[in-house]
Amino acid sequence: MAVKNALAPQKKALGIGAYLSQDAVKRKINEVVGGKDGQRLITAIVSATTANPKLQECTNQSILSAALVGEGLKLSPSPQLGQYYMVPFENHKTNETVAQFQLGYKGYIQLALRSGYYKKLNVLAIKEGELVHFDPLNEEIEVHLIEDEYERENAPTTGYYAMFEYLNGFKKAMYWSKEKMISHADRYSMAFSKDGGGGKYKKVSYADYLSGNYDKKDEWLYSSFWYKDFDGMAFKTMLRQLISKWGIMSIEMQTAYENDMGVISEDGKVTYVENDEPEFDQANIVEPVTAEEPVEVEQADEAQAALFGDGGDF
Repeated sequence: MAVKNALAPQKKALGIGAYLSQDAVKRKINEVVGGKDGQRLITAIVSATTANPKLQECTNQSILSAALVGEGLKLSPSPQLGQYYMVPFENHKTNETVAQFQLGYKGYIQLALRSGYYKKLNVLAIKEGELVHFDPLNEEIEVHLIEDEYERENAPTTGYYAMFEYLNGFKKAMYWSKEKMISHADRYSMAFSKDGGGGKYKKVSYADYLSGNYDKKDEWLYSSFWYKDFDGMAFKTMLRQLISKWGIMSIEMQTAYENDMGVISEDGKVTYVENDEPEFDQANIVEPVTAEEPVEVEQADEAQAALFGDGGDF
């Protein structure tokens, strides 16, 4: 009974550090992650919470539950690594702020590579003027990448490309325009608005937000990652779409998929904060295997010219 009382949702009677130092809570952590990793997890939670003032308003139990999901997946809560995030969310039904577990696109990459089936995996922003042609039937893309890295980084993004290749040679690729991604965010995210307005709180359009044409006292309305890191959310969406529909999913990835964008209760029940794509095909779920040859990972911030070459692989 003491464990349940210690883990029960609470506003902020205790700071997160004091909450995690309670014997009952430490026992709960050690049961899940093991004694030797318990203190490391506590330190990581405190560090991530300290770096985000809004997260400090979340119930301690929701912060811990989100972190335990990430720890179970062997992912880091460090915002710098971008594997998963604990995102504050206002639950108006319970009148409290709770932490949502949100997988980052780098977390998807980590979990996919661990499965041992993927030889190559990539997601990339396509800049203005780079796309020559994408053939959705044969999934072949032709691009002329901007050679100057600084120029490319500052060029407007017009689309997103993602691909994977199995060790056995099977490949799959997809391309979405920036407009399609914005429409996707507008449809599935309660926190994002393409055209503005709607709901209790009135947002400006996404175009006005990008231009800075909004009242800065309303900054909190635009705390969603779709506003703060649109490319990162777009990368994640591309990988989520690609892998869940056509990729092989390990048990770990299934767990991540099911908990993504959810608030985790003490008993493990997931309450979803955002809507998202249709459920993945259960036939895709497999146990991990050991890769027999090196995996090539070419993420968005690495040398991209090597990915495309003469386009022959796509």
